[in-house]
Amino acid sequence: MSDFSNKLIEWYELNKRDLPWRNTKDPYKIWLSEIILQQTRVQQGLPYYLAFEEAFPTIQNFANATEEEVLRLWQGLGYYSRARNMHFTAKHISENLSSEFPTNFKDLLKLKGVGNYTAAAIASFAFGEKVATVDGNVYRVLSRIFGIDSPINSTNGIKEFAEVANTLISDTQPDTFNQALMEFGAIHCTPKSPNCLHCPFVQECEARKQNRVGELPVKLKKTKVTDRYFHYLVIEENEKYWIKERKGKGIWQGLYDFPLLESDHKELNLENIDQLTEDLELKTFLQENAPSQISEMYKHILSHQRLHIHFYHYKVDIEKSVSLFSEKDEYSLMDLDNIEKQPKPIIIHNYLNTYFY
Repeated sequence: MSDFSNKLIEWYELNKRDLPWRNTKDPYKIWLSEIILQQTRVQQGLPYYLAFEEAFPTIQNFANATEEEVLRLWQGLGYYSRARNMHFTAKHISENLSSEFPTNFKDLLKLKGVGNYTAAAIASFAFGEKVATVDGNVYRVLSRIFGIDSPINSTNGIKEFAEVANTLISDTQPDTFNQALMEFGAIHCTPKSPNCLHCPFVQECEARKQNRVGELPVKLKKTKVTDRYFHYLVIEENEKYWIKERKGKGIWQGLYDFPLLESDHKELNLENIDQLTEDLELKTFLQENAPSQISEMYKHILSHQRLHIHFYHYKVDIEKSVSLFSEKDEYSLMDLDNIEKQPKPIIIHNYLNTYFY
C-alpha cells in the first residue's frame, strides 16, 4: 500500500480535531499532553492539560512547583506515578539540561517516565524526526487494515507493529502522519462500531475482507483482578478531621486520606476486630462508638484491583475525645477548607463533595 501515508494524511486534514497541543512545536507542552493522555481519553484529559498549562506555562515553572501542587492538579487522573515522574523530569531538565528538552528520540528515552511512544511523539511532533508513534489506536488500525493478529501486548507483537508503522511513515511529514494514524483510530476506526462504510481503506482492509473487524487487534488475557474492601474512618473533632499523607511506595503515595481499615468483607465487621487493627485504643473506640453516618459503597477500578469503599463518619465530643491519633506523627487534624487544598485520591474527593460540600 504505497499510497497509505498519502490517503491517511488526506483524511486527517479533512477530519482532525482542533486540539491545543497540535498547534505548537514546544516540546514541553507536547510532553505535558502526551503524559496526561496516557491511559486517559482526550475529553477527560483536555481540562487537565489546560489547567497544567495555565499553572505551569514553562518547564521552569513546573520544576519550581511543589509535589503537593502537582498532585493536587493531577487529582482524578489516577496512576499518580505519572505525575511524580513528570515532576522529577521537569526538575532534571531545569537543573541539568538548562531547561532544554533533548531533541531526538534516543536522548528523550533517557528521561524518567518517557517510553518509546512518548519519546517518538515528542521527537516527531516537536522536532520532525522520522520515528513512528505506536499507541492503542495505532495497534487497532494497523491490525485491521493489514490483518495482523500478533498479540499487541506480546514482545513479538510490539516489535512487529513498530516495524510496520516505521515502514509506512511519511518521509516528508512524519509528524502529520503520526497524528493522522492516531486520530484515525481515535475517531474513525474505533474499538466498537468503526465507520467502515466511509473508510478510505475499505477496499484494502483485511479485517473487513475476512469479517474479523471485531476480533482485531488481538490481546493476551489480562492479569486476574482482585477485590479489596476499604473502610475509611472519618473521625471529626470540633469540625476538624484526622487525616494523613500516605508515605512509602504505592499508587496513592503523597496523597492524603483518612484512617483506613481493610477487611475481607464489604461491611465493617467488628466481631473480627483483631483482624482489622492491632491498635488497642482504636479497637476500644470502634467497639464503644457507632458512626453517625455510613456512606454508600464506592467502587474504584484499578488495573489489577477493584476497591469497594465505605466511609464511616464519627462525631467525637472534643471534651471526651481520646485524641486517637494525636501521638501518631503521620496524622493531622484539619478542617474541611484545608483538606480541600490537599491532593487526595479521587474517591476521597468524591465522598467529600457528596457528604460535606
